[in-house]
Amino acid sequence: MNMMTITGLAIVAVALGTVLKQKNPEYSLLLSLTAGVLILGMIITSALPLFERIRSLFEATGAKAEYVQILFKALGLCFITQIACDACRDLGETAIASKVETAGKLSVLLVSLPLFEKILGIAGGLIGGAG
Repeated sequence: MNMMTITGLAIVAVALGTVLKQKNPEYSLLLSLTAGVLILGMIITSALPLFERIRSLFEATGAKAEYVQILFKALGLCFITQIACDACRDLGETAIASKVETAGKLSVLLVSLPLFEKILGIAGGLIGGAG
C-alpha cells in the first residue's frame, strides 16, 4: 500500500472539498464520496495479499474453511459498518450513524453465532468430561 498516494489524495480531496463547500456544497459531498471510494479501492487492492496470507495460515493449521469464512465475513461487516457510520457523521447524521453501528454489531454477532456454538460445545465437553 502506497501511503504517500493515499495521503496525497486525501489532502487534495480535503483542500478541494473545503473550497467547494463555500461555493457548491453538493459538489463537496460528491468529491468526498469519490475520494473515499478511491482510497477504499486502493486499500482493498493492497490488502488482498494479506487476506491470502491469513487464509494460507489457517489452512496450514488445519482450521475449517467455515471458520475462515466467518472471520472474513465479520471483518467485512466491520469495515462496511465503519464506512457507513463515517459517511453519516460527515453529513451530520449522528443518530443514524449510531443505529448503523448497532446494526453492524448485531450482524457480526449473527454471522459469528455458529462459531460461538462450537466454542460452547467444546467448553461443555471439557467441563462434562472432567467430572
